[in-house]
Amino acid sequence: MRTKKPLLAAIAAGLLLIPAACGSDDSDTLTVYSGRDEELVASLFEDFTDSSDIEVEVRYGETPELATTIAEEGDASPADVFFSQDAGALGLLQKEELLAELPSDVLDEVPSAFRSAQGEWVGVSARARIVAYNRDAVAEADLPASVLDLTDEKYRGEVGWAPGNASFQSFVTGLRRVEGEQATERWLRDMKGNDTQVYEENSAIRDAIASGELDYGLINHYYVAEAQAEEGPDYPVAIYEPPNGDVGALVNVAGAGVLESSDSKDSAEEFVAFLLSRQAQEYFAEQTKEYPLRDGIAADGDLVPLAEIEQPDVDLSDLDDLRGTVDMLQRTGVL
Repeated sequence: MRTKKPLLAAIAAGLLLIPAACGSDDSDTLTVYSGRDEELVASLFEDFTDSSDIEVEVRYGETPELATTIAEEGDASPADVFFSQDAGALGLLQKEELLAELPSDVLDEVPSAFRSAQGEWVGVSARARIVAYNRDAVAEADLPASVLDLTDEKYRGEVGWAPGNASFQSFVTGLRRVEGEQATERWLRDMKGNDTQVYEENSAIRDAIASGELDYGLINHYYVAEAQAEEGPDYPVAIYEPPNGDVGALVNVAGAGVLESSDSKDSAEEFVAFLLSRQAQEYFAEQTKEYPLRDGIAADGDLVPLAEIEQPDVDLSDLDDLRGTVDMLQRTGVL
């Protein structure tokens, strides 16, 4: 059995809030640890059961906490599948040698940039990091050329972020890869010193921008896209992807991996394949406003095409140092 890793104190505290789930050795029942919100993906689990007759027991929680839980559980984990909000947490489990290699026909559904180079996890939908802003209060000339510019005095108290969010933590890991450790730590300290406002959820940041409480926020694109679709053309929050390969436009993925310790690998692989089926990919495009990753499925027409986003030069497989990022966020007082 692999050696267990000690939990960080802050993460351990969060684990107490996650309800327990019962694992199963029954090949007709899967246990999925889902870092994706129940309101977003519960219907997909139901659709999978309807099409496969495989029951799914789901343990919902925050992606970083669930990844750390699986690492703690090691070979004894009851999980068959980890459905992650971001690539970094999947990379953590791959580094711990806890994920099984996926079949090539599953991996080949997705461009190589959005799956593990070792074949142990696969992205199922993509999302862009953005600077959301209030277009009624912010002129285009005032948008930052880079997310790094948000430490400027003119943005004091007007920017929101969610340091406990998995996507934000992967963004910080990407920033570490692009700008280095010292520059990233300095940026975090400067953002904190510039009175950046802390929220628990991306949706709360979006709503604060809409209400005029904030002018800017660091979130994922689909939070704004969903609200725009519901509220119509007068909705005041807009999407901005900083240009020139800025890390503020990092494209990450929600993805899935099968646990090496699973006794139901065939069913687990069937579930991952389902997430890449036309049915599921159209769901991501139409319902959650994410970018589908299977070829031939169109994204929402109001979004900037994925290929046109000037993405930073970051290999998603390199976003695996979750612990290092959490350490930095704690050391700077951001988390």
